Amino acid sequence: MHALLEPWRQGLVQRAFLELALVGVVGGALGCWVVFHGFSYSAESLAHALLPGLVGAALLGLPLVAGAAAGLAGAALAIALASQVPGIGRDASVAIVTTTLFGLGVLLALSPSSPPGLAGLLFGDPLGVTRGDLVTTAAVAAGALGAFGARAAFADAALLALVAAALLVGVQALGNLLVLAIVIGPAATARLLVRRMTPMMALAAALAVAGAAAGLYLSYYANTAAGASVAAALVAMFLAVLAGRAVTGARPAPSAGHPS
Repeated sequence: MHALLEPWRQGLVQRAFLELALVGVVGGALGCWVVFHGFSYSAESLAHALLPGLVGAALLGLPLVAGAAAGLAGAALAIALASQVPGIGRDASVAIVTTTLFGLGVLLALSPSSPPGLAGLLFGDPLGVTRGDLVTTAAVAAGALGAFGARAAFADAALLALVAAALLVGVQALGNLLVLAIVIGPAATARLLVRRMTPMMALAAALAVAGAAAGLYLSYYANTAAGASVAAALVAMFLAVLAGRAVTGARPAPSAGHPS
């Protein structure tokens, strides 16, 4: 019992878990639609594209959420312009813009002239979450969940807008490279276990919260980076379920048709 309860005596662990739980509930449920519609690459591209905005906000002392929003807006404009070039399709435009922006963000973050700590934007720091971050995350999470309640069958643009909102709040805890783990990982795991969308969303949200707790335990006792530990826990869940299905010979949920 002491080993189970000891980490939760720390205020920073409590705040980290609450932040990750809020992001996990929204990201896990949203991730089911991302996986179902085949938008995983688009979601990853959005995550990479916002890095320069994050670095710029950190350098200027602005909120990371503001920088991430600016980065997403700039990426959308650049993709729209690139897609107008003859002979370049939308997929190629997305790849060119996102890889360019990501490389620019990495160069800025890892530059010798940049202040210490910017490299943390790549991997996040859930243990550094503040009460203000929690308020922002809760507000965005409430808005996203409200959108789910209004209508579950999103148009492509609306779905990507919600993904962008989830990334905006999740990137503070998990960083640019790991934030997608809490969106795609639980959803992919839930997809292996259930076929109907509503139970799948509920299971994905629960798995995201469980993965957050497991990752924080791993970070506390193994003295590993918290964000990376959470991502590792989410991946481990997927691999465990996948291995279990292989052993039992269970067939995966069908990929065709609209789950209900």
